[in-house]
Amino acid sequence: MLGIGTLAKKVFGTPNDRKVKSTRSLVAQINALEEGYKALSDEGLVEKTHEFQERVRNGESLDAILPEAFANCREGARRALGLRAFDTQLMGGIFLHQGNISEMKTGEGKTLVATFPAYLNALTGRGVHIVTVNDYLAKRDAEWMGKVYRQLGMTCGVVYPFQQEAEKRVSYASDVTYATNNELGFDYLRDNMKGSVEEMLQRGHYFAIVDEVDSILIDEARTPLIISGPSQDRSELYKVLNSYIPQLTEEHFKLDEKTRNATFTEEGNEFLEQKLQADGVLPEGQTLYDPESTTIVHHASQALRAHRLFMKDQHYMIRDGEVVLIDEFTGRMMKGRRLSDGLHQAIEAKEGVDIQPENVTLASVTFQNYFRLYEKLAGMTGTASTEADEFAEIYKLGVVEVPTNRPIARVDEHDRVYRTAAEKYAAVIEAIKEAHTKGQPMLVGTTSIEKSEMLSELLKKDGIPHNVLNARQHEAEAQIVADAGKPGTVTIATNMAGRGTDIQLGGNVEMKVLDALRADPEADPDALREKIEADHESDKRKVLEAGGLFVLGTERHESRRIDNQLRGRSGRQGDPGRSLFFLSLEDDLMRIFGSERLDKVLSGLGMKDGEAIIHPWVNKSLERAQAKVEGRNFDIRKQLLKFDDVMNDQRKAIFSQRREIMDSDEVGEIATDMRHQVIEDLIFDYMPPKSYADQWDVDGLTAAVRERLNMDLPIGEWAEEEGVDQEVMQERIIEETDRYMTEKTEAFGVENMRKIEKQVLLQMIDQKWRDHLLTLEHLRSVVGFRGYAQRDPLAEYKTEGFQLFESLLDSLRGDVTQQLAQIRPLTDTEREEMLRQMEDQQKARQEHLTMESGAGTQSGDGADRPEPLLAGFDENDPSTWGDPSRNDPCPCGSGNKFKHCHGAI
Repeated sequence: MLGIGTLAKKVFGTPNDRKVKSTRSLVAQINALEEGYKALSDEGLVEKTHEFQERVRNGESLDAILPEAFANCREGARRALGLRAFDTQLMGGIFLHQGNISEMKTGEGKTLVATFPAYLNALTGRGVHIVTVNDYLAKRDAEWMGKVYRQLGMTCGVVYPFQQEAEKRVSYASDVTYATNNELGFDYLRDNMKGSVEEMLQRGHYFAIVDEVDSILIDEARTPLIISGPSQDRSELYKVLNSYIPQLTEEHFKLDEKTRNATFTEEGNEFLEQKLQADGVLPEGQTLYDPESTTIVHHASQALRAHRLFMKDQHYMIRDGEVVLIDEFTGRMMKGRRLSDGLHQAIEAKEGVDIQPENVTLASVTFQNYFRLYEKLAGMTGTASTEADEFAEIYKLGVVEVPTNRPIARVDEHDRVYRTAAEKYAAVIEAIKEAHTKGQPMLVGTTSIEKSEMLSELLKKDGIPHNVLNARQHEAEAQIVADAGKPGTVTIATNMAGRGTDIQLGGNVEMKVLDALRADPEADPDALREKIEADHESDKRKVLEAGGLFVLGTERHESRRIDNQLRGRSGRQGDPGRSLFFLSLEDDLMRIFGSERLDKVLSGLGMKDGEAIIHPWVNKSLERAQAKVEGRNFDIRKQLLKFDDVMNDQRKAIFSQRREIMDSDEVGEIATDMRHQVIEDLIFDYMPPKSYADQWDVDGLTAAVRERLNMDLPIGEWAEEEGVDQEVMQERIIEETDRYMTEKTEAFGVENMRKIEKQVLLQMIDQKWRDHLLTLEHLRSVVGFRGYAQRDPLAEYKTEGFQLFESLLDSLRGDVTQQLAQIRPLTDTEREEMLRQMEDQQKARQEHLTMESGAGTQSGDGADRPEPLLAGFDENDPSTWGDPSRNDPCPCGSGNKFKHCHGAI
């Protein structure tokens, strides 16, 4: 008998079915327009784009233009790439435009799908960002799909690391911009550290389409993006602590693999204390439990984690004498990414490579909060439904499963579970041999570089030719993936998310043609293609007869999605295929998440060596274990986001204030308001409300006015006058300081004074924000202990974070006012002295450069002499100051050292 829910689904269809059905009329409209657009000339397609742009400017909605725009884009793609989009691809594009995640299986052409909503939304002129998981895909997709946009009269750019700023600016100004999530996030942070609007690169956050959305918005969302600067060098401490860890025994520490944490026991602390005191690192009489020892304890814990939880060739690898992290989800190297809080330095000490200094945070943002800046967000992936709740809760994104163009013919077999890893790998080798012998291509999935290389060694012993795809083969990955569908090919891969190249049965024709042309540039491309296509058809027939691509998983990943990504590589576009996972009770997932009961069951069954258990119940129990891990990871990300949301509100306030100052030509009003507020606060502190005149701290107020406002005012005399109260005193001080600042403005010139005010404001905001970030980090690390006192750490963090932000704003007002009050034009004598000092510095630098380059001769025309840059010196224009030393007086005339004034950034 059918349940009520099942019966309702049979009658009404699932919510997903209804969403898919709702797009069919739009797809029919696009198809009806196809012949009309085919008849247009190339210029006609571009004219259509201009027509659509005009209609959008005149207020017509994008939804109204959608059928025509999609029809134009489909024709543009057909002409530029020779690809005609399927109806299911149009559906995927419609869902993306509506702000959903389109779940489309591997091989359904997601790269082309993105062009439809990107083209439609770019008609607004506000720019669309298409986000990819790596730089290779960003460049490849921008070049490949850029042909479509150019065919339609639109511009397309790509953003990548270490790109020239001018080139990057052009890319961001394009109608459609391809970039990685990392580069977009870092550019956002860098933009908000710039000194003027003209220097900023991003022009807003209108619409983003995220490819491999689950990988970017979920897997990578646990780690915030951080821009940092170097702090003090502690390399000796790392080395000393590192030398102790190998001496520890099991009673000295506890490991928690589930939470990836390591802590010292009481015995461990005693051992460390003795060692540290013997080596003179810990002062006599000081224990590890004293507040002064916090830093040492922190770094000792990081050294323990580095040794016990971070494994070489699994979590990181050594490349050119550097510790390079490996992305646990994609198996790729993450060049330039470093672990924070001294953990990266602890790993460097462990591996005996150069220890880079620790960094302090200058700016940071999580991917969640960066992508929530966009007015509209959409995503594509082959596997999102398992995380639908998280997408809905965090990003307000719906997940829609788009039907495949052809029905899936892949056979997904039940997992095989062995008792030991050795038995499992023996069975894996047998399965690979069998498939290889009958000419069936195989994709073998592993969870780490170490395991892929171990499997590779086993295959070498048995003489089975194969390719290995992991972080070490990063450069050759497209070629390896393209060849993975050839008859009898065995490919071992750490992870298949975002590889960007389809595994086509018989091999990838386009790649074969490119390879052949590279080998013989003189060959006739058409004849070459014809021959390769004929060979390909024969290879494809062999693979089809052998059963299509066989995906073999050697272990289950923590996340079902990663397993599904691997599985989804087989059976593209209705091809036959097979998938099967081999597991053992010694696998990490099974070991950490409850394999004891299963072990007892298997022992009770009296299983022989090499025998596997195959049962749907095992699959169910594994799915439950994976769901547990996914749930825990979701909680970690949610918690990270809740804490970051506190900072995010403050970040938005600071960044918008910076933007307002940069946009404004007239910041004098902001500076004046700040000054008036400082005066009001001084009156409140030294002449409290409802106090009598004899209770006022007149001397304190006089000294504070001298320090903060750089003025000697007769406050004592005013206080003795009849009828003078707090309000009158405040008005008089405001009047005097306003007059003083007006005189200063006249001395500098209005335009110069505005420039100085803007510069001081921006520098002070940046300096205060940097200090505030560090304070928040420290607060975050200690607030967790409040839970022991039955207080909610998050609530405590919010309250104290807000108080810290208020004090940031107070001190910002005070410091800006003080700095502006102390700035004065240089006297003639001071200017001459400044010019002399700067000329001396420049000569010294020139001599130093000449000595360094080893130039023994100088040209007779004096080409090596310092250029007379200082002839046009202007104290109000930093570009004329040359290069002052950090300890020189600041050329602006403030009286402060350069490092405390204009050199503070």
